[in-house]
Amino acid sequence: MKIKEIIKGDVIVIEPDLTLKEAAQIMSKNKIGSLAVIKNREILGIITERDVLKNIDSLKSKVSSVMTKKIISIDSDSYVENAATLMAKNKIKRLLVVDGGSLVGIITATDILANSNRLNDDFYFF
Repeated sequence: MKIKEIIKGDVIVIEPDLTLKEAAQIMSKNKIGSLAVIKNREILGIITERDVLKNIDSLKSKVSSVMTKKIISIDSDSYVENAATLMAKNKIKRLLVVDGGSLVGIITATDILANSNRLNDDFYFF
């Protein structure tokens, strides 16, 4: 199964100069655990609820000061099994999904588990 078959809707993005408090409010309002950080259509990083919680005493700080800048992404035409392998290898729970270099979504470990019954028979979760 390809990633583009299971990612949902538009990804919510923010700019790096927002505060952690603003990022947390956007995540809460949209019931999501991460936001892609974009400026001038360039992917700069990702911020997660964990990043906010680790910096709870400085909610006025800018997103750019705590976001993960090492961007790990996968193409929307890649297989879900490849996403799971990439997540495990990098010890992460989310991957930015791109199509032709443009951000089209985020795939999470939860997304993969929710679709595990549709994956190839030769791919196993341990």
